[in-house]
Amino acid sequence: MDDLTHQDEEDARVLGRKLGLSRRQLLAATTGMAAAAMFGLGTGHAHAHSGGAAAGLAAAKGGSNGVLFPPAKRGIILYTVRDAVGRNPLTSDLPSGFKEVLAELSRIGYKQIEFAGYTQNANSAGGANMGTVAGAQQLRAWLDGNGLEAEGNHGSIPATVNATTIADFDAQCQIANILGFDHIGTGMDPVAPGWVPGVGVYKSEWDATLDAWNFWGARARSHGLKLYTHNHQHGYDFLIDSGPLDDAGRPTRSSGIRRLEYFLENTDPSGVYFELDIYWAHVAQHMFDTYTAPDGSSVSSVFDPAGLVAANSKRFPLFHAKDGRLNAANPLGYDIVPFGQGDIDFTTFFQRIGNKGYRNPMWEQDNAPSGAVPAQSLQNAASSYQALAALRG
Repeated sequence: MDDLTHQDEEDARVLGRKLGLSRRQLLAATTGMAAAAMFGLGTGHAHAHSGGAAAGLAAAKGGSNGVLFPPAKRGIILYTVRDAVGRNPLTSDLPSGFKEVLAELSRIGYKQIEFAGYTQNANSAGGANMGTVAGAQQLRAWLDGNGLEAEGNHGSIPATVNATTIADFDAQCQIANILGFDHIGTGMDPVAPGWVPGVGVYKSEWDATLDAWNFWGARARSHGLKLYTHNHQHGYDFLIDSGPLDDAGRPTRSSGIRRLEYFLENTDPSGVYFELDIYWAHVAQHMFDTYTAPDGSSVSSVFDPAGLVAANSKRFPLFHAKDGRLNAANPLGYDIVPFGQGDIDFTTFFQRIGNKGYRNPMWEQDNAPSGAVPAQSLQNAASSYQALAALRG
């Protein structure tokens, strides 16, 4: 391995792209895990970035230019520009469909992409459904041609394990590997979202998910992928797990542990990972700051998102860098705004969790699309990228 040159690495990267393999998978297959260890691939990101190994090493060490988000780590989830992806190219001169939108995001400066499904307008290049082997190969060509890397997808994780769901999951993993993902995941909490009253509040409900998620985590790992779940605010509400029972025999009070913290503690750290949506974590901090203890007392407990990540560093490779502006009239505590126009302190957050080269922040703005202003989501993508790039830390 001492003779491995930058050109060798570049040749491996190109070959890996042609084969639909991540660099980690290719090196493991061709030169053994010692090669992966040499490039720091066992604990970090597996893709080769522009600038070569030296640039990747600088990023892993925290970078030398003081930027909070190294250029190769500035990403976006396509949900933010879903209107543009779904736009009919026959009725608009604006970027439409995956091919044109990916080119525009690359032009803006983004380097990482997270998918939110593989469908687009039927009149766009490639047709409506790109979630096939052929569609993924076409998407991969567009990604490569624009210097973009795909990190994951908000798909669905089966709730049950059987022959059909295993086959479906394996097919998802095949698509993920063609696209060059390191991660495969879902945009929902592991238990039904908390905005469904009374659902997902009890420990027993979360216990029922553990075996399946551990199974799918191991299955993803066998494909060279990391399985992840994405949070909304209710995932960090307090678990109802103790105290007197109600008439249905269910607990009524809490020990103080939060739902996704319980899930984290009881899933396999080598197979199950997390994408922290920083906005929704701050909403949880605002909304869920007290719980009723088993003795009936009210206990104050303020959620610390950065503290949770710092204590479980390798479990959180992905983030949604979603900004929020404080608003006392909003029950959530914040309004979603373009990145850089809010009050969330991303500099302190990312400085506290450290390990800059491991983190993959995807900008997201749920309300970026606007029917009244068709170009708004891509305009916000441009201004938000500049705000991402301007942060120092």
